[in-house]
Order: sequence, then C-alpha cells, then structure tokens
Amino acid sequence: MSKIIDGKATALQIQDEIKYEVERRKKAGLNVPHLAAVLVGDDGASLTYVNAKVKACERVGFDSTLIKLPASTSESDLLDKVNDLNNDSSIDGFIVQVPLPDHINEEKVIEAISPYKDVDGFHAMNMGKMLLGLPGLIPATPKGIMMLLEKNNIETEGKHAVVLGRSHTVGTPISVLLSRNTKPGNSTVTLVHSRTKNLKEISAQADILIVAIGKPEFVTADMVKEGAVVVDVGIHRIDAPEKKSGFKLKGDVAFAEVSEKASAITPVPGGVGPMTITALLHNTLLAADKK
Repeated sequence: MSKIIDGKATALQIQDEIKYEVERRKKAGLNVPHLAAVLVGDDGASLTYVNAKVKACERVGFDSTLIKLPASTSESDLLDKVNDLNNDSSIDGFIVQVPLPDHINEEKVIEAISPYKDVDGFHAMNMGKMLLGLPGLIPATPKGIMMLLEKNNIETEGKHAVVLGRSHTVGTPISVLLSRNTKPGNSTVTLVHSRTKNLKEISAQADILIVAIGKPEFVTADMVKEGAVVVDVGIHRIDAPEKKSGFKLKGDVAFAEVSEKASAITPVPGGVGPMTITALLHNTLLAADKK
C-alpha cells in the first residue's frame, strides 16, 4: 500500500506560514490581504468551493468578500462588476468562479480581470510570464501541486513525469512547471490527451503521473508503473443513494487498485483540492505585496 500524500495536512502547514506572514504585515503597519470571490448562479459544487475559500481566508487572517450574482446576470453586468473590483484599491485579488452560465463568455471575463489581481492565474499575461519563467501569478491548481510535491519531498529532478490532460487550467501549466529549471522541477515531461496513441503504455512509463483528464476512475492499475508517484487532480460527484449526502466523491484515478502499485498517491477528496485553495491564498499574498 502506498504512502498517502495528505493535501489537507500540507495545506494547513502552508496556511500557518501564510498566517504568520499576515501577522508580520499587521505589526509592520501593512494592509491585511483581501480576497474577493464572484459567484454567478447557484451551482452546488461552486458554492461549496467558494465557501471553503472564505473559510480558508478566515483561518489565515485575510479579509474576504463574497459577491453572489443571480444566474440571469448579463455578460455586460458581470464585466462591470469585474471592472469595479479592478479599480477597488481595498481588494488585492479576486476570482470569478467557473463554470459561468452559458450566455457568458468565460474567456472574455478572465481577460477583463486585472493581471495583477488575477489570483487564479488564468490571465494571458500571467500565463505568458509562467511560460517565460518570469515572476507572476501562477495558476492555482498547478501551483498547489508543485507546493504539494515540494513539502512532501517528492523528488522530481531527472524523473519522467507524464501529465494526462492538456487543459489551460491544469495540464498545460503543470507540464511547463515540472520541466522548468527549478526545485521542484527538472523533470522530463510527456503530455498526453484524448488523441494520444498508446496512452496506456506512455502512462505506465511515468515516475510521476499527474492525472487531470476529467473522467472518473479513468486511470487503472495497468496504466501505472510499480512505485510511481500519482497525483489525482480530478473530482467527480457520483450518485450514492446509501450516503446521507446522496453522493460520493471520486477522482480520475481508480484509487483502490492504483494505491496498491504506487509509492505515493493523493486521495480524493483531501489531496489536490485543499492545495488549490492554499495556492490561491499564496497568490493573494503576492498580489498584496506587489501593490
């Protein structure tokens, strides 16, 4: 049975470091970082996630603001709200929770966010800076994964890392970060996706397997090399009438069978999820510093 990479415990450890930094800022007469979140509509998973962000802000001593807008909000009204937040000097960073209702162009909204307040790290300017290795706000989930590998002493240098999934939010950025001349980093990276031939064979060569393919329990034991480190980014609500909540959470990896082969693995929930929120807090701290 493999070592469980505890994202919850790692997140709390980093949050304690952020909390200490907030206290130091207060003593030095600097502003307390302020994170805002915009939620359009009432998607259950989004609401849960945003509430977790608000709680995390409380834990580290940040100010936080939650702006709830109805699902009927027009694109232009949302862009006006983004503009207000860009110009509000009391807000250091903010996110617009996705997915957005179908009538709103997600890309348009992300590009309207000031890159200096874009703590999700999705703005083209922040993506470009990441590609060039320049200081900027790195996308929260990939940044969280890198923090998780570092804090759990997972060796990445010279390792073959295989990334399943090429999304601009996770797959592509994590492939860039793992290949950079940094610690963690210096991996040889292969990026695979739905059009890849021999996906199973390539996946089974990985020393480090990052799975962000968006399909429940897609990765099975025959796709994993003995002793590999497996990071499961997926999260899916699966109906479970026997449970009080009516659902259970599953990842992109068939945890029970893969954990028998992997040397270390992240669980779902309690793996990458808490690290994404922690990376978001860290980005907000950086944004407050830049201001």
